Amino acid sequence: MVTVLGIPLDENSSFMEGAKAAPEAIRNAFQSPSTNYCTEAGLDLSLDKRWKDAGNLMLSTMPEAISEIELAIKNQVESGNKVLCLGGDHSITYPVVKAIASVHKNLNILHLDAHADLYDDFEGNSHSHASPFARIMEQGLAKRLVQVGIRTLNPHQRKQAERFYVERIEMKDWQDSMRFTFDGPVYLSLDLDALDPAFVPGVSHHEPGGFTTRQVISIIQNLKANLVGADIVELNPVRDINNMTAMVAAKLFKEVLSKLLPT
Repeated sequence: MVTVLGIPLDENSSFMEGAKAAPEAIRNAFQSPSTNYCTEAGLDLSLDKRWKDAGNLMLSTMPEAISEIELAIKNQVESGNKVLCLGGDHSITYPVVKAIASVHKNLNILHLDAHADLYDDFEGNSHSHASPFARIMEQGLAKRLVQVGIRTLNPHQRKQAERFYVERIEMKDWQDSMRFTFDGPVYLSLDLDALDPAFVPGVSHHEPGGFTTRQVISIIQNLKANLVGADIVELNPVRDINNMTAMVAAKLFKEVLSKLLPT
């Protein structure tokens, strides 16, 4: 069983809040009569009983929210469920991964993003959405972190990447023929600003030069891995235009969910 959970947290956003409204925006787009519930492979998710939407977590304010997220996800994975989390800002990934790593050893992470999110401590907040992968790697929660689409690395984050032996494919080096192979369980973390803002205007950080929607869909569809969990983060409905980004997020939601479903 795959459990979909909304995690409406954006207190750790460094530039602009609003991402806490993303889970409902994604659900509304998924249910929009302008499209349907089918994946590109023809799977009708409205008829599939292998997944459930458990709604949104009811969270306290920071810092309690971090431990609440971890506990909620741990309850799911200890029950044998996979999780697809709808953020929220990217800070949710740390407690989600912490919970998943407690059950799935030797976890690998595939991270699609414009940003490496490896700051040791961004603006005094160790739980900033710019820091989740520093927390994950310093605590040994993943044996391998592969970051794809990065195009904002500064000297500090380059040093952090070297410190944690992060594998990265910067956007300037991307080729559509690239594929990913992992030994062991995999967690997919998808920040929508991995895409070019032309495709996703509704994100807090517009970073030109990113993926097209088709390229990200292809990465997901060509991923051959034991996917045990995933998140889609950083949709900011406040900045969206005609629900364009929400519709892209819903499209990616369908493809990621289909990858998580048990065979």
